[in-house]
Amino acid sequence: MRFARILLALLAVWVIVLAQAEPREVARLLEPPLHSPDAVTLELRRYLMARAPALPEAGARWLESAPQLRHRILREVIFHGWPREWIESPARFEDLGLLPGGNGYRMRKLRYEIVPGFASTAILYEPMELRGRLPAVLNVNGHVGPPGKAVEYKQKRCIHLARHGVLALNLEWIGMGELSHKENAHWFGAHLDLVGANAAGLFYLAMRRGLDYLWDHPHVDRARIAMTGLSGGGWQTIVLSALDERVRLAVPVAGYASVVSRIERPADIGDIEQNATDLLNLADYPVLTALRAPRPTLLIYNAEDDCCFRAPLVKPYIFDAVRPFFQQAGAASAFAWHENTDPSTHNYQLDNRRQFYRFLNRHFGLGVPDHEAGVDREIRSFEELAVGLPPDNLTILGLARRMAEKIERLRRPADEARALLARLLRYRKTALRHAWAVSNTKNKGIETHGYRFEFDSGLSATGLWIKAITAPEDAPATMVLNDEGKRASAAAVADRVNRGERVLAVDLLFFGDAAPEKPAAFAWTQLVATMGERPLGLQVAQLLALAEWLQPGGALRLEVRGIRSQVIGLAAAALEPQRFREVHVREGAASLRHLLDAPVEYRAAPELFCLDLYREFDLDQLAALGPGAR
Repeated sequence: MRFARILLALLAVWVIVLAQAEPREVARLLEPPLHSPDAVTLELRRYLMARAPALPEAGARWLESAPQLRHRILREVIFHGWPREWIESPARFEDLGLLPGGNGYRMRKLRYEIVPGFASTAILYEPMELRGRLPAVLNVNGHVGPPGKAVEYKQKRCIHLARHGVLALNLEWIGMGELSHKENAHWFGAHLDLVGANAAGLFYLAMRRGLDYLWDHPHVDRARIAMTGLSGGGWQTIVLSALDERVRLAVPVAGYASVVSRIERPADIGDIEQNATDLLNLADYPVLTALRAPRPTLLIYNAEDDCCFRAPLVKPYIFDAVRPFFQQAGAASAFAWHENTDPSTHNYQLDNRRQFYRFLNRHFGLGVPDHEAGVDREIRSFEELAVGLPPDNLTILGLARRMAEKIERLRRPADEARALLARLLRYRKTALRHAWAVSNTKNKGIETHGYRFEFDSGLSATGLWIKAITAPEDAPATMVLNDEGKRASAAAVADRVNRGERVLAVDLLFFGDAAPEKPAAFAWTQLVATMGERPLGLQVAQLLALAEWLQPGGALRLEVRGIRSQVIGLAAAALEPQRFREVHVREGAASLRHLLDAPVEYRAAPELFCLDLYREFDLDQLAALGPGAR
């Protein structure tokens, strides 16, 4: 009998040893993909297309609602979170003197305040003789890099206009030219969102200051102010001219597209300011274009644009669809289209400039000639046009950090805080439509099942369920998230399996197997946010649905590694603490302030740059709402 007991004990030890999960073996089990990047991209396209806002009908109702819509876009989107005193402050320009001009014009160096501590520069091109009230053009530039306002085609346009009696204001753009600081990369606009100020507001104020300057200029005819620019300058042109009726004539060049175009061709998505959080709740770019009616508007696009916004592909959405709004306003001739085929690429070269001059002549009664005689010889170097900035001039990131320092969070009861968090994340419960079993293994004492989890939203996550064969079906459960994807979670998974638990290693949307590749997640998260949802909210909803699937009606353990997984896990546990018995964080951060201080770039953790997140919550507050974290 004693021998039999010893034999049984040895057999039990032998079974346990066989069932031990080795991290190297678990890593092999976690490696095979359970979903493809192309399929994820297709799901995202379908998800977004189903939510793409429709263009309203032209008619009396539109005419009545347009002024209110402008006001709402500015109040609820552009200026969300910005101090009122900054929004309403007058333009503050310093005149730093004249530059030697050329034939028939002169140049004036200007420096101006965008917001306190953050200055930009400009050059005003003036006719040599300033008499009476003259037409004026606000010239903005796009992503031209180091040349900034000195880019040749912009200089040529400004010189030619000034020679022929038009005041031309040439603005620098954030991130370009004299503002080419690494912390002025446009993606740092996400850090403004994080601290509670919509990134689009900074870009809007930067260009509106230029309009304010022209409006107050003693020699500007306020009835003849125009605006134009290429690419990002085209985006600035449609946004400012749609929302500020002081811009009487607008010619955006290859600067924007409808959200449908951006979903169809991700190269058209653009930068974060072009996908302002919540903008599409109120207005897609065709709506902004319609808000121009009846003011003269010429849309210029390039037939074979090597950047974005190819003319034949965007025209149906932003010109053909919008034409009825101008017709209904009795201004059909004020809305025009030009498709450039010389050189046909991304440009504001001579053909496009001629189209601008002709349109300006037609609607402002001018005589600016097509031929830019001698302007090539008048081009100045970057150094000659440099105005100079204060040595301590703020940057986008620096401004976000300064705003973060002034945050004062309210202490709220738990239920009130959870309700606020749910609103902030745009959180809605999602149901697991089907767990597609796509793989399995069963050997060496370990069994696995690989799943693609399809939710009622049409979006997916993936996961590998794993346990020792000898572990009971109702064994305690742990869910594992890892910033590097489930493939990187072998050590954590092996540890919990060896404790006799059931483990689900998950890739939520935008992680691992559930992430698109071309383009990567950061492009799609912008579209999610501009449509009024939050990528973080989608991920939290997926996590909570999977928690119910893994441990119906009970509480499970959640283990996360990395700041992305940390925030998702803490937010989910804060919203529904009964789902979790513990949230265990590895390699997380002590505060969301880490995103600003490191700094963490938007594309590295796009869901974390959730509008207002850091203004209302830090990680310790999220943890306090959950079952506890260590």
